[in-house]
Amino acid sequence: MHRFYLPTEQCRDSSLELSGDEAHHALRVLRIQTGERVTVLDGAGHELICDVREVTKRTVTLAVLHKNSSPALPCQITLLQAVPKAKAMDYIVQKATELGAARVVPILSERTVVHLDGEDANDKADKWQQIAIESIKQCGSPWLTKIEAPVTLKNYLARREKFDLPLVASLQDDSRHPREFIQHFRDEHKLLPATACVWIGPEGDFSPAEMNVIKTEGALPITLGRLILRSDTAAIYSLSVLSYELQSA
Repeated sequence: MHRFYLPTEQCRDSSLELSGDEAHHALRVLRIQTGERVTVLDGAGHELICDVREVTKRTVTLAVLHKNSSPALPCQITLLQAVPKAKAMDYIVQKATELGAARVVPILSERTVVHLDGEDANDKADKWQQIAIESIKQCGSPWLTKIEAPVTLKNYLARREKFDLPLVASLQDDSRHPREFIQHFRDEHKLLPATACVWIGPEGDFSPAEMNVIKTEGALPITLGRLILRSDTAAIYSLSVLSYELQSA
């Protein structure tokens, strides 16, 4: 079945309507016809199985047949990603969504090449959120990854967010395999963390001063192996490891 996305507040009735980009995709790309069966994801854990009841030039009306609910993943993982150059961030958002990240926070660090502020930052966040929407439609996840507006490292740290397991990808000698920190948490608390984050630096990594302050705030340095990875590869590697270790329970 073809998949579409509608926000939760638009999925409360027994009759739903696709409009805008979703309707355009249904009508112009997929050539949806009356009587077809489709799936609607609300991004908040629900999958609605629907019949196409009416098709106009600009809208598609759906009748909800039944609603499936899926629990959230056992660990809410946040990717704190220093914004890389070119379109690498688009790819990171896509893959982070497919790998079940709950949230992506784009970080503007000292070595970030891309400079974003004000309206530009909000426009980028909207674009990345749309990429996440397309990704859940592709992979079938009923949970939508939240993409925040880019924020400076200093301003993000000022929020004082807390995670059960905060990690940072590091090239420094004190880094350890992430499994060691996960096992230590399990041994100490007799369960797996409910929240985790991983910091990923830009091209050239975080500056020494930035790395020091990130670690001072509690992030544990993890190694991603002997090779030096691109920023986007490091993000996917880290999320893959955390998904395997923390989401399979």
